[in-house]
Amino acid sequence: MRKVYSALAWIIAGGVVVQAAAIAFAFGGVINRVSNGDVVDKALLESRTAGGVGESGFWIHGIVGGMVLPLLALALLVVSFFVRARGAKLWAAITLALVALQVTLGFSIIDVPFLGLIHGANALAIVGAAVVAAFRVRRAPGSGVGTTETAEEATSDAVSA
Repeated sequence: MRKVYSALAWIIAGGVVVQAAAIAFAFGGVINRVSNGDVVDKALLESRTAGGVGESGFWIHGIVGGMVLPLLALALLVVSFFVRARGAKLWAAITLALVALQVTLGFSIIDVPFLGLIHGANALAIVGAAVVAAFRVRRAPGSGVGTTETAEEATSDAVSA
C-alpha cells in the first residue's frame, strides 16, 4: 500500500504540473488570437466554437482540476488509512484540503479575479504537500528505504516509550 500511496501522491504533484502547462497553453492561444486581430469576448467563449490554438488547454485545465485531481486526492486519503507510516493520514488530508480549496478558488475566480493570485500560490502548496506525502511514506520506519536506525536505537526508543 505504500507504493500505491506514494504513486498517488506523485501523480497528484504531476497533475498540478499538467494544470500549469494547460492553462499556459490556453492563455498563449488567447494572446495569439488577440495579436492576430481577433476579439475574445463573452459571445465567443459561450459559442464553444472558438477553435484555434490553445482552446484545448482550457478543457484540460478544467477536467484535470475539477475532476481528476479531487478524485486522486480523495483516493490518497482513503489509501492513507491502510498505510502504516507516521504522517500518512495527515499529509493526505492536507493534500485533499488544499485540492478542495483550489477547486473552490478556481470556480470563484470568475466573480473575484484577485483570487487567481491565491489559486496560483495554492497550486504550489499542493505540489509541496503531495511531495512531502510521497517522501514521508518512503522514509517511514520499516519501509527499508532511507532508514538508518540501528537495532540498538530501535530498542532504546521502544524502552523509553
